[in-house]
Amino acid sequence: MNREQLLEQMKAMRPVDLVVLDQSEGAEEYTLGIFAVSGDPADPEIRRFKLWQESADNLVIPSESVNCSREEPLRVTRDSEAIYVRKLNPGGTRRASTREDHLVWWAACHPDLAGQDPGGLSDKARELGYSTELIESQEVLRLPVP
Repeated sequence: MNREQLLEQMKAMRPVDLVVLDQSEGAEEYTLGIFAVSGDPADPEIRRFKLWQESADNLVIPSESVNCSREEPLRVTRDSEAIYVRKLNPGGTRRASTREDHLVWWAACHPDLAGQDPGGLSDKARELGYSTELIESQEVLRLPVP
């Protein structure tokens, strides 16, 4: 199977409820999407979902969660080495390195704003009751080595 066939096959496998959040074309082709978003029965501020991270030669579908609270908005993600708890500042100043965190957070917490540039959502964040003055940080919880 050649590269083009593989890309077409991945696109055909996309879930029907996939919302594309970010894309790039060319040699660095990449698609970031979110699907299967659901609330947590124990905490109405928590959303669980799956991400669609499609590149020209790989497809990764991790399960993640976010906290949509106005006091402590955050994203919890992981890789093979650690769990990352990232405290966010919706609508506030953000770094380029946290763009994906904000894209994912807005899509899970406020689906009507999914895919919009988070840098332009300051007024909307304040309207929704977010301070836009929170300090962003990351806590890394290392997983035990087998």
